[in-house]
Amino acid sequence: MTTLSSISRFLSSSIRLQNHNLSISRFSTATSAETVLNHLHRNGGKIEKTLDSMRLNLDAKCVSQVLQRCYPTQSQLGLRFFIWAGVHSSYRHSYFMFSKACDLYKIREYPSLIFDVLEAYSAEGCSVSVKMFKVLFNVCKEAKLADEALRVLRKMPEFGLRGDNVVYNVVIRQFCEKGDMDMAESLVKEMSEVELYPDLITYMVMIKGFCNVGRLDDACGLFMFMKENGCVPNVVVYSALLDGFCRFGDMERALTLLEEMEKEGGDCGPNVVTYTTVIQCLCNKHRSVEALLVLDRMEARGCLPNRVTVSTLITGLVKEDQVEHAYKLVDRVVKSGSVTKTDCYSTFVVSLERVGRPEEAEKVLRMMLNSGVKPNSLVCTIMLKKCCLEGRMVDAYCLFGELEKMECLSSIESDTYSILLLGLCQQRHLVEAAELARVMLSKGIKLKGPYVDIISEVLVKSGDEELVKQLTRN
Repeated sequence: MTTLSSISRFLSSSIRLQNHNLSISRFSTATSAETVLNHLHRNGGKIEKTLDSMRLNLDAKCVSQVLQRCYPTQSQLGLRFFIWAGVHSSYRHSYFMFSKACDLYKIREYPSLIFDVLEAYSAEGCSVSVKMFKVLFNVCKEAKLADEALRVLRKMPEFGLRGDNVVYNVVIRQFCEKGDMDMAESLVKEMSEVELYPDLITYMVMIKGFCNVGRLDDACGLFMFMKENGCVPNVVVYSALLDGFCRFGDMERALTLLEEMEKEGGDCGPNVVTYTTVIQCLCNKHRSVEALLVLDRMEARGCLPNRVTVSTLITGLVKEDQVEHAYKLVDRVVKSGSVTKTDCYSTFVVSLERVGRPEEAEKVLRMMLNSGVKPNSLVCTIMLKKCCLEGRMVDAYCLFGELEKMECLSSIESDTYSILLLGLCQQRHLVEAAELARVMLSKGIKLKGPYVDIISEVLVKSGDEELVKQLTRN
């Protein structure tokens, strides 16, 4: 008994201690932002020195609270704290935090805040590091401010600093994304003037930038230059160039580059995304049968297609009236197990319906249902509405029943139920209409606007007033 009593007291005191520590932890987290601001206000200037002296254990919640409390009357203080926190030894800003800071302080609309901070650093003789500048570059990156990022770069010498590869790459990327490749090129040349050399990231960003604006020859030239100068491209660089060829329809160069990637192998070997990009481009150019040959090469290398690859091929083949090839493709992919039967056959049904082959679409759907393959919600919606629009309400109702038994209707729109119920009422299939109405009630599905009056009138005449009240109740 004594032992049990001792254990009970120990557990009780232990729980109280844990709860006490938890309360302290919550309290300190909740008040840390207030503590930071109180210290800063008491010490006036010397913001960074004051923060250094506090030896804070930062977290995202504290940083977020300080930013919020500084906006809008003390935005400069808030941004300086954000920069300081970004180089703190125990904390790093996430992408989300950069996004939050840019949105809160409206950096894109008011980029002058960045330069107000730099001016304050200069006026106070504040010690500024490259790492602090990198926080500002990431702010410019998040806000998509290429010109301002360049201005920040030009400010670095005023503090006895210069940009490194990381800094230049960030600024070059901004101009590439903006489409200003002339400025991006000039910055690459500038790197050599300050004894820096383009690295893999520099080349990748530039090649992608050239491709985005359609300067494919410049992209190829830079690709060859990097290889000649000992910078070995990886699959990301190859893929950027390949994507450019595909985007602008240069399929011959795309296929040649794909072959080169296959020969190189290793880090340069094509992956499922690479192959799918080429297949999509061939299908878009009405060369879907040729795209099947790319699938052969893909599988021969042990790279299995994914849902996007197969969906692209099926859609392309159906559009080009190569339905037999589509059937064979589905059988082949299903046997390999790389894509589910539901995904393959659902894409097949939708593709057939969209190119105006409704009988074939229904045939494939019937194959699915007979073999126990569940169609996806898009197929269910399209085929049910199709039957309704053709006035085949009994067929639609029977299809609905089959789909309901297979539990395929959980995510279809309530509008589809209303259209089916309306058709049944208009054709006076009142027994079926009442059964469908009860199913809707059991699922919590309400009637949609334009159908309410007609459906209510028919169901009331059939003697189901209570059913109507429940179905139309808000």
